Amino acid sequence: GKGYFVDTTNNVITATLPSSATLGDEVAFIDPTGYFANNELTINRNSHKIQGVANNLVVTTERAGFTLVYYNATQGWVLKDRG
Repeated sequence: GKGYFVDTTNNVITATLPSSATLGDEVAFIDPTGYFANNELTINRNSHKIQGVANNLVVTTERAGFTLVYYNATQGWVLKDRG
């Protein structure tokens, strides 16, 4: 249940998800400065899938805010909400 304000005003940022995730673990991210469109946020999946896909998540939406919740090895981290 962690939440992070990610300020990409001056550079791109990579956030790495936990390597040992269990059902119901949550991580939230928000773009407080509105710079994801200029300097993206990359969510490093750290061996788990995101939305059932074995790729990192690249966020380029200005003012994005979203929560990922861990489900299982097949689906991995899934979007709980987004904005």
